[in-house]
This record gives sequence, C-alpha cells and structure tokens, in this order.
Amino acid sequence: MRRIIAEDLDWSLATVPRLSHLCLQSIVDKFEENPIFEELTPSQKDFIQKRLSLSLPLSLTANLISDGAYWERCCKQRWDLCDISHYGHSWKRMFFERHIENIIELFIPDVTNPETVLELVPLCKNYVKRLDISQLLPPINDPQEEEECSSDLESDNEYDRPSMDHFNFGILLDKLTCLEEFHLVYRVKECGMNFEWKMFEMSDRDCESLAKALQLCKTLKLLRLHLSHIEDNKCRLLVKYLLDHPSLRELNLSHNLIGDRGARAIGKLLNRSKLEILNMCDNGISDPGAKALAHALSKNSTLLSLNLCLNQVGDEGGEAIGKALLNNNNLLHLNLGGNKVTFTTAITLSKVLAQNSTLKSINLSCNNLGEVGGKALEEAMSTNTCLTECNIGLTHVDEQTFSSVNQVVWKNKRLEEMNQAKVKKAN
Repeated sequence: MRRIIAEDLDWSLATVPRLSHLCLQSIVDKFEENPIFEELTPSQKDFIQKRLSLSLPLSLTANLISDGAYWERCCKQRWDLCDISHYGHSWKRMFFERHIENIIELFIPDVTNPETVLELVPLCKNYVKRLDISQLLPPINDPQEEEECSSDLESDNEYDRPSMDHFNFGILLDKLTCLEEFHLVYRVKECGMNFEWKMFEMSDRDCESLAKALQLCKTLKLLRLHLSHIEDNKCRLLVKYLLDHPSLRELNLSHNLIGDRGARAIGKLLNRSKLEILNMCDNGISDPGAKALAHALSKNSTLLSLNLCLNQVGDEGGEAIGKALLNNNNLLHLNLGGNKVTFTTAITLSKVLAQNSTLKSINLSCNNLGEVGGKALEEAMSTNTCLTECNIGLTHVDEQTFSSVNQVVWKNKRLEEMNQAKVKKAN
C-alpha cells in the first residue's frame, strides 16, 4: 500500500480547483484588460459577477455587465438601505438612478464640471426611469468678492452673477430617453448656521431652464415639484412649456405659494394635456382660482383625482366645483379638506352624490359644514352606492349624521370588494 504524506495537513484532493474555475478566475483578474462576458454561459456569467472588482470603471461595466449579482454588490457597498422593489426589482436600475441623483445633489454651479453628469448619460440612459432629487446646492459666494461688488458702484450685476442658480436640468433631461418620473425640491439639507431663504426656493432662471427641459422630456409621466416657493409667475411659466405634453399624466405642485393666477394657468393645462392626477395641496388658491379649475373640470375627460386640500377655497369655488361635477363623469377622487367651504358647498355636492355614479371618494374634513350641510350629505348618501370614502371629520356635523354616512360608505366598500372578488373568480 502506497501512502502520500502532505506537508500541508489541510490539503486534500477535494480542494484542487477545477480547470474551468481557474480559467474563469483568470478572466476576472484580467477583466479590465480583456473583458470577456457575452460569450459565457449563464452559470459562468454568474461566477464572474460574484467576483469582479467593484472598482472597475463604469465605462467598461455599464453596457456589458447585465443586471444581477455584480450590481447588487455595487449597491450594497454604497448604501445601507437597498430596497429594489422601488426600482422595478432591478439592481442595475437602482445603482444608476441613485448614482446620478447623488451627483446632481452635490453639484455646485460654476465649481462642478457638467461633464461629470454628461459623461454618465450614454451609460445610464437606458436604466434611469425615475429621479428623486432631494437637494440642490446653490453657487458658492465668496464674501470678499461680494463686499468688493457692493462697494463698486459701476459693477454690472448681470456679469457678477453666477451662470446658474442651481443645477441646470436643460443639459440632462432630454437625454434621459426612458425617464418617466421626476421628483424635485429646491432646498439644501443640513445647511446649519448658513441658513438663507434663497436656499429653499427656485429662482426665475431655474424655473425657465427647468420648464424648457421638461418640454423636451417627452417620456415624462409624473412631475412632482414641491416645497420650492413656486408662486404664480413661476407656475404660469411651467404651464406654458407643459401645454400639450404628450405623456404627462400626474402633476404635483403641493406645498408651494401658488394663488389664483397660477390656478387659472393650471386650468388651461387641464384642457391641453392628458393629466389624470392633479395635486395642488397647501397653496394659496381661493375662489377665483377654484372657479377656473371648475370651468376646466366641466370640460375635462381625463382627470381622475383633484386635490385642493389646505387652500383658501370658499363657497363660491366649492359650489363651482360641485356644479362642474354634474357634467363630469370621470373624476374619481376629490379633496377639499382644510378649506373655507360651508353648508352651501355641502348642499351642492349632495346633489352631485345623488346622481353621480363615478365619484369614489370625497374629503370635506376640517371645514365648517354644520348640521345643515351634514344632513344634506346624509340624505344624498342614502341613495348612493358608489362612494367608498367620505371624510367629514371636524366639520361640526352631529354624531348621528357622521355615523350614518360612515355606515353607507362601509356598505358601499364591502359591495365593491365583493364585486371585485367575483370578477377575479370569473377570470
């Protein structure tokens, strides 16, 4: 009997790597010099992805390495929280969306080279479907230069100003040919003792450049531009470039300073777009603006949801919206919570509930409807079989009315669930 005595006591024949693994490891080690990937089988590609260096240049990996283990490793190395359910269950999409978001959020006008963004476009344009920009940095102001400019009476302010007040989206949006959602807020996070109001608002130049960029972004379906001190003039300018947009379906301008003139522009947009969801919550819209929106609503055939919560709408505007709904058969959700409407508006809306078979939810909370308004809604709800949500909390209606309305809503909701279950069973 022959015996083999190994110098390494842990050595055994089982630890000798296969020749195929040695070849694949050689590909991994020399991948930057000689990238071989497409020719491999799925199992071999998986082997490569689990071992490739995460420091490889994006210009090499972006359009070569498919979605999978490599991009999962890239994401988990950079970010602690990685929920791919928000990114269509794609690690590659998550990486490129968050990567370009980080670059834009740290971009300083006249300091950061725009090429740092533009060089990414050929690599990421097929994977970026949503951008969520939570911060935009303003230019860096040199205190010494500001003092010299203020003391020099002959200085021309136009020449002293930086080229842009924030990142210029005009260089980017039209090149992202798959972009569908764009969330944007003009603010600076963690500004500390350097706080200035201009850090939390969009300038006129920002608005114009953004509006022109949005016009060229033909694939955009959702635009959310909130908490940015947008007032009537900026709203009107944005609408000017969004008119007849081919794909825009949802517009969110909540938590801004838009008043009646801006609301009139939005009304014009409703009739020259295919908007389905409009959110104007927490602005300064009063009766004239609400009447303009109501006029557009009476002719509109696409809008499904209108949110005017936390505005200054009174009975003139509320009644106008109610009358518009008598001629509108597509709106599903209406929110007038936190306004100034009273029983007069409630009576008008009760007429809508008595004959409208489309409206699914209505919110009148935090208004002064009183007992008269509550009784009108209760009577209308007694024959309504479609409304599955009716919020009349904090409206000074009596408890019995509140309970009766909720019982009808609950019954309608149960009926809808049963009908949906029957449809699913039939399919």
